[in-house]
Amino acid sequence: MNRRSFFTSSRKKLREMEVQPVDQQVQIVQPIDNPFANKTLPKVARTTAGLEPYAGPWGRDQIAHLLRRAMFGATKSDVQNMMALSLDQVIVQLLANQPTPVPPLNTNALDVDVPIGQTWVTSTKTDSNGYNPNNSRNQSLKSWWISLMLSQPVSILEKMVLFWHNHFVTDTVDVGDARFSYKYNALLRQFALGNFKELAYQITIDPAMLRYLNGNTNTKTNPNENYGRELQELFTIGKGQEIAPGNYTNYTEDDVKAAAKVLTGWRDDGTNIASYFTLSRHDTSNKQFSSAYGNTIIAGKTTATRPNEIDDFLAMIFAQAETARYLCRKLYRWFVYYLIDDVVEQNVIEPMAVILRTNNYEIPPVLQALFKSAHFYDPINAGCIIKNPIDHAVGICREFGVAFPLSSDVVTQYNHWNYIRTQASNMQLNLGDPPNVAGWPSYYQLPQYYELWLNSDTLPKRNQLTDTLITTGRRANGYTLIIDPIAFTDQVSDPADPNILIDEFAQVLFPIQITANQKAFLKEMLIPGLPDYEWTVEWSDYKSDPSNTMKRDTVKLKLQALLKFMMDMAEYQLM
Repeated sequence: MNRRSFFTSSRKKLREMEVQPVDQQVQIVQPIDNPFANKTLPKVARTTAGLEPYAGPWGRDQIAHLLRRAMFGATKSDVQNMMALSLDQVIVQLLANQPTPVPPLNTNALDVDVPIGQTWVTSTKTDSNGYNPNNSRNQSLKSWWISLMLSQPVSILEKMVLFWHNHFVTDTVDVGDARFSYKYNALLRQFALGNFKELAYQITIDPAMLRYLNGNTNTKTNPNENYGRELQELFTIGKGQEIAPGNYTNYTEDDVKAAAKVLTGWRDDGTNIASYFTLSRHDTSNKQFSSAYGNTIIAGKTTATRPNEIDDFLAMIFAQAETARYLCRKLYRWFVYYLIDDVVEQNVIEPMAVILRTNNYEIPPVLQALFKSAHFYDPINAGCIIKNPIDHAVGICREFGVAFPLSSDVVTQYNHWNYIRTQASNMQLNLGDPPNVAGWPSYYQLPQYYELWLNSDTLPKRNQLTDTLITTGRRANGYTLIIDPIAFTDQVSDPADPNILIDEFAQVLFPIQITANQKAFLKEMLIPGLPDYEWTVEWSDYKSDPSNTMKRDTVKLKLQALLKFMMDMAEYQLM
């Protein structure tokens, strides 16, 4: 079956793709609603630094830059805790193994087969007295996922789970069973800092992916090309330049057809929440691949026992040098910048790809090299990424230490986690449901890339979220989710000094230095037309009598106004 015709009536439909030089990223043509967006890739000064070890200063600015990219927000306490460690020690902590989290819980009373507060991920029932609980379970899954981001230790794990979700895309709607979607999420967690080749194998037979890209309908009598195409085009090697209609540098249409035959016979099992192999549905013939793969022939096998045909197929793909380059470009765009010119290709991408191949496609060595490199810490790479909506929404809560309900009230707890999730979704990143099989366009679409996160709809929603959290808060089930500006101010080394206050606020909230004029304007927001000592007196008065409501409200209102404005600034959209 041809994916192009199949997707015509599907929500996963992709418009025709063009391959671009050097980075080989798909381009899905969409109207631009921002008159200031890139019309061509910008020609801006870039660093010539490569993967050579960073030898510059190691302090707050560099640590904050690393944590902003490797995590969701860089809290003041996290940065301070890392100050006593060397660069190598911080990287070790970021890449350390993390415990498997407790699975998501049921919060919906209509899901009567799973008591509230217990997990549904192993439930054998998907229908409760006529009620289909799948939607509430998907909401539980997404809320739980947000909670793991909110409570993350100093670890890159959560950022990598989202990276792989954007790479090996499935969506909860097309999968249609939250238990399968949880299993897929658990698989991404298991291999997030593991082996790319093994993850590619496990994803290939994952029941959620089998459903999403129709691998479960792929048989010897009716081959379905969807997954065989996407595995090559989007998940591993990339297309490369088109050299003839339908054929590309890295593979051909005949390779897609041969891949479909390799992948026949796999099905999903809704009872056991697993996948299985049916020999009678498998094409056991030999599969001939094109000269792009050295005219490799994969011998037909009659068993799924490893090594099997999928192993042989993936070994063929991963033997191609371009496969490593393709993944390294995606990692670069996720962690550094979208623009990959010839210098970056030569000085960063190529050596990253060599490391990846030399280490048999283990991910940590590549990340270590990138995060220890002179390139990563070049000042030109600070503040050049526009936050995605998860970075924005989760980052706010982490930076300000927003308190969420306790597990003793699981319904309210999940409700507030879901609020953060829905805010990100309203800003065009619906966790668990990327817009298409290529992931979120901001990581591949020329020439706008990250600019796609900001438009006339999403920017006001970002401001509305920060405005709400710093003023009235969000109240549900008797609990208010809100920023405490006084608690945030208490973290400042000398909060009675308005200059130090603004400097340290800016250090937490902004990835780049703001100007003296901007600082002067912010001080006007705090103490309009007044000398510095006015703030010193007001803060000192409050601290001497913190139970005095009037004194507390005096400083609180001023801090709210200041922080509200700072979070509305353009610099707050960057990381």
